[in-house]
Amino acid sequence: MCLVTLAWKCHPRWRLLMAGNRDEFHDRPSAGLSRWEPPAGGVIAGRDLRSGGTWMGTDGHGRAAVVTNVRAPGAAAGGPSRGALVADYLASPGAGAGATADALAPRAADYAPFNLLLADATACHYLGNHPLSRRALAPGVHGMSNGALEPPWPKTRRLTTALERWLALDDAPLDGLWNALADEWRPDDSALPATGIAPPLERHLAAAFIRGPAYGTRASTVLALDADGHGFICERRFGPGGERLDETRIAF
Repeated sequence: MCLVTLAWKCHPRWRLLMAGNRDEFHDRPSAGLSRWEPPAGGVIAGRDLRSGGTWMGTDGHGRAAVVTNVRAPGAAAGGPSRGALVADYLASPGAGAGATADALAPRAADYAPFNLLLADATACHYLGNHPLSRRALAPGVHGMSNGALEPPWPKTRRLTTALERWLALDDAPLDGLWNALADEWRPDDSALPATGIAPPLERHLAAAFIRGPAYGTRASTVLALDADGHGFICERRFGPGGERLDETRIAF
C-alpha cells in the first residue's frame, strides 16, 4: 500500500473509513481480499504470497491496520516482513492499537522503512521508523504515502481532499472515493516531492493511480467500520497497464 487516506471519528456513521492504493510489481505473487484460514483466522485482507503479510485489512471485529513503505534510497533493506506488522496485529485477538505500537517501537529499526497505522475501538495510532515517530491520531482526516505521515505531497493532499468532500455529502455512494483512487493526475515538476530518485521516476510515481507494464497500482481498497465494529471492506484489483481485473467485497 503506497497511498492511503482515512477519516477517524469524524463521520456520523463510520468510526473509521480508509481508502488506499497498493502499488507493487505486477509479478509479485499476491492473493486477493479474503478471510484468512487458521492459524491467521480472523484476518480479512489481501495477501502477499511472497512474504505472507498484507498491506491493509481488518479483523472484522473493530480493528484495522495499514502499512506503507517509505521511499528512502540508501536506507537499509531487508529485515522482517513489513506486511507481517499488519497481519500479526489483526491475527492477535484483543491486541490494542496503542499497546501494539508501544511494543513495536523499540524494534522498529529492525525493519526496512515503513509507516504503520493501527486502529481499534477507541484509538488510532501511527508508528514510523524513518525516522522513528509515534503518535495517536486526533479525530479528523489524515493522509499517508511513502513519506512521513501527512506530508505535503500533491497526491496525498488530493486524495485527502476527495475524502473530505465525500464526508460532507449525506449518504454518498462510494463512487467519489473510487474515482479519487483511480486519479492519474500528476502535478507540475516543481511540486514533486524530492525523495532521492530520478525525476522521470518521481514524476511517474506522483499519480494516485500508477499505470505501468511492470509496476503499478495492484489494488484499490475501501474499508469502513462503525462504532460497533461492523462494516465492510472492498478491494478492486488491477493487472499490468492498469487493466481492471476483479473486485471483492466482504461485510462483517
